[in-house]
Amino acid sequence: MSFIATEGLSPILQALLATLFTWAMTAVGAAGVFFFKSVNKRVLNAMLGFAAGVMIAASFWSLLAPTIEMAEAFLYGQASGLVEPVAGVLGAAAVLLVRPLLPYALAFAAGAMIYVVVEELIPEAQQAEDTHAATVGAMLGFALMMLLDVALG
Repeated sequence: MSFIATEGLSPILQALLATLFTWAMTAVGAAGVFFFKSVNKRVLNAMLGFAAGVMIAASFWSLLAPTIEMAEAFLYGQASGLVEPVAGVLGAAAVLLVRPLLPYALAFAAGAMIYVVVEELIPEAQQAEDTHAATVGAMLGFALMMLLDVALG
């Protein structure tokens, strides 16, 4: 039994009501900033873990399980994948058309990644008391990625 009777409402109105509800719950959660100026790192990690658990459970119970049950509404499911070959061909054609711009686009992507690392990841990792673990982790990550890049091309 649903909280609000939505059976007679149009799908558009149902979507509006559902998203208004999720927006309201997000606002309630965000209102915590009025009561807590800082959050203990252990509590924050627990909340992040809790959110991850909720999202994994929701992914299965609300999305995958009903999909498995509806595996008959199959013809339509596989038809929704027809866009993939079309988009793949269009994407390949687009790449061929803009190929002269590819070096600049790759350089921009590399710059953006380096910016995020220097601006966000390194300062965040260095705020902890044990900065050696973050430094060793960065070195291992770099070495692994370099090895994979050289080995796999």
